[in-house]
Amino acid sequence: MSIDLKHFIRDIPDFPQTGIMFRDIAPLLENGEAFQSALNRFYELIKDKKIDKVVGIESRGFIFGAPLAERLGVGFAMARKQGKLPGDKISVCYDLEYGTNTIEMHSDSITQGEHIFIIDDVLATGGTANATISLIEQLGGVISGLGFLIELTFLDGRKNLSGRAVYNLLTY
Repeated sequence: MSIDLKHFIRDIPDFPQTGIMFRDIAPLLENGEAFQSALNRFYELIKDKKIDKVVGIESRGFIFGAPLAERLGVGFAMARKQGKLPGDKISVCYDLEYGTNTIEMHSDSITQGEHIFIIDDVLATGGTANATISLIEQLGGVISGLGFLIELTFLDGRKNLSGRAVYNLLTY
């Protein structure tokens, strides 16, 4: 029997600001069966794709990305918020659903021609995902696809990722 992952998503109104309905994934992560089910579903969606490395977007993308990379037998790299990485890095500024931000990667985290799968918890407007794509492509990576636990379809972020393979486990 398949587990209903939506049962483990908590709605928190007006977070981080008034008018935003935050989809809290903490209950899913706190339940071993639900968390394993989500990881298994991601794995099944992409196991036959050409992937050399998984890139997790800070911070919840790390939670799914590292164990997914381990299951795939590939490396894991991080796309982090500005100021969190030491050493040589590249950065991109982008728009959020409720503001702006900057994301960075180590300049040696991707090698020319590597096939990259990007993962994060939520696809909203697509700004963070597009910024991460930009970083990876600047480093010579090839995008194999993007995965999101939740896609907020009313924000139409998938449109901003046109031409890309986009996978989700849940939609709102």
